[in-house]
Amino acid sequence: MPVRGMLVRLTDAWQDMLVRRQESGPFPEPVRRLLGEMAAAGVLMQSNIKFNGALVLQISGDGPLKLAVAEVQPDLALRATAKVVGSVPDDATLEAMVNVHGRGRCAITLDPKDKFPGQQPYQGVVPLHGDHREPLQRISEVLEHYMLQSEQLDTRLVLAANDEIAAGLLIQRLPIEGEGNLAGQQQRAREDDIGLSEDFNRIAHLASTLTAEELLTLDANTLLHRLFWEEKVRRFEPMAGEEGPRFACTCSRERVGSMLKSLGREEVDEIVAEQGQVEIACEFCGAKYYFDPVDVGSLFTPDRDHPPGPSSVQ
Repeated sequence: MPVRGMLVRLTDAWQDMLVRRQESGPFPEPVRRLLGEMAAAGVLMQSNIKFNGALVLQISGDGPLKLAVAEVQPDLALRATAKVVGSVPDDATLEAMVNVHGRGRCAITLDPKDKFPGQQPYQGVVPLHGDHREPLQRISEVLEHYMLQSEQLDTRLVLAANDEIAAGLLIQRLPIEGEGNLAGQQQRAREDDIGLSEDFNRIAHLASTLTAEELLTLDANTLLHRLFWEEKVRRFEPMAGEEGPRFACTCSRERVGSMLKSLGREEVDEIVAEQGQVEIACEFCGAKYYFDPVDVGSLFTPDRDHPPGPSSVQ
C-alpha cells in the first residue's frame, strides 16, 4: 500500500535534556510534555525528509510559554529548550500556554549545512488554529496541518511524552508514481488527491486509536501488532546506538564569543564593569561560559594585534 510509517522512542536522549535543565529549575509539567512531543516530532520529520542540515521546530506566542524550540541535526543529535514567563497550570493546553489571543505560531526551519553563497534557510510558518479558525490543542494537530500544506500529503501524527520517554508515531501517504502503478492508473491518479486514499484513511484511523499510555509503554512489536494485526506490515531494521537519536548541544565558547562581539564593545564593557565578568549559560544544555576583562579585551582585539603564540626552536 502507498502508506509508510515511522516510530520513535526517546529515552536516554530525552532524560539527558531534562537532567541538564534541573540546575536552573525544571519546566512546568505541561511544558516538559510539549517539549518531549516536539523532540519526538522533530526526529520523525528529520528522518522522514533526510535533510542535510538542522531541522528546527519552534512554537511562539502570547501566553506564559513565550518560546519552545526543538532542533534535530542530520545525524539525529537533538536538543530542546523553552522560555516561560509566568505560571503554567498543570492542565494547561497548547492554547492556554502559547495561543491565548490567537497569535501563536509554529515555524519549521530547514537550515542547510553547506549553504550556497547568499542561500537562506527555508522556513514555513503556520498558525495554531485549523481551517475554521478553531484553536488547535495539540502540537500533533498543528504539525499535521503544516505537512498537509507544505508537502501536500496526508499525514497522521500521534505524540506523547512524560519524564521518562518521549515517543511518536508518524503515518504518511506516499505519492502514487512509478511503472508499478500504470495498471489502473485512472483510479490511482484520483486516489493521489488529498484525503481520497482508502488505504491511508484506514491505516490513519487505526493509528488514531493509539493512546498516550500505549505509545509510552508498549514495545514496537507489541504496538504494531495491536494496531495493524489485520494488515501486512513490512518492518525495517531500527536505528539504534550511535546512529540513533541522542542529545547533543552545538554551543561552544567560540559561538558565545561571536555573540558577545555582535553586542558591541561598549555594552560588553558595561557588563564587566557592573559584574566583574560576563557569564553566559546555554539555554539548551546548561553549560556556562565566563569572560573576564582580559577575555573581553581579546575578543575585541583584531587578530593581527594579538601576540604570536609559542613556537619551538630546534
